[in-house]
Amino acid sequence: MPDESVTGDRIADRRRRLRAAVEERRALLVPGAANALTARVIEDAGFDALYVTGAGVANTLLGVPDIGLVTLTELVQTVEAIGEISSLPMVVDIDTGFGNAINTRRTVRLLERAGACGLQIEDQVFPKKCGHFDGKGVIPVAEMVSKVKAAVDARDDGNLLIMARTDARAIEGLDAAIERAERYIEAGADMTFVEAPTSVDEMKAVTARLKVPQIANMVVGGRTPLLPQAELAEIGFALVLYANTPLQAAMRAMSEVLGALKRDGGLDAVRDRLADFGERQRLVDKGSYDALEKLYAVE
Repeated sequence: MPDESVTGDRIADRRRRLRAAVEERRALLVPGAANALTARVIEDAGFDALYVTGAGVANTLLGVPDIGLVTLTELVQTVEAIGEISSLPMVVDIDTGFGNAINTRRTVRLLERAGACGLQIEDQVFPKKCGHFDGKGVIPVAEMVSKVKAAVDARDDGNLLIMARTDARAIEGLDAAIERAERYIEAGADMTFVEAPTSVDEMKAVTARLKVPQIANMVVGGRTPLLPQAELAEIGFALVLYANTPLQAAMRAMSEVLGALKRDGGLDAVRDRLADFGERQRLVDKGSYDALEKLYAVE
């Protein structure tokens, strides 16, 4: 069995690293991973953290839209699989906490044990929707405050970041969304995330008016302006999510390559779009498994 104390030390170190990076407010870029292979690609590309995206898990694991269909068990299993092979700190999207404050408490405890370094909980009505979809609703402020308090109380490691997201901008306006975020900070949230501001001025208002580190969400085709990292850092954002950029890239590549295969009966026209056999084995770290096979070979 693995040494639980060593594993715990490694996860604790990841949490410390993430908290330190957040406090610098330098617009840390955090791509989304919906599975362990994507996490490997993100780490191989040199990023310092990753985001376990609820939308990505819904799209990838279940093939469904981001409308609250993923279960807590499915999310925990995904986080465990990613944590097993990646050394990067994981921010995990826990949607609405999978229920009320009591459910949220259990969610936090399970995902802390699974290796999460940050947990993002939102104030949408369940079943929730993608933050850039229409037709969202938000729960009463007091109910969300209760969930935030439960999340803060549930964690064993104080460096596990509790990130409170509000989707009220699209429903109640920017001022109401910021007021909600202030209440969540009072309840103990380490960071807040005002989803889907619609202009640079709104983004600046978020970072100017809220005292804790803030999250920006860059969604291609979404409602928030797509700004470069330097500008987001100048505005004052701490984390910048590219939650489904890897997934969107993979979806386009799969469609184009498979379309060519169907059309042409072969891959000559798109061979340069494919990772070769050696690259694929390198990304999944086959060499280390070859070494283990030799180590444990029966003489």
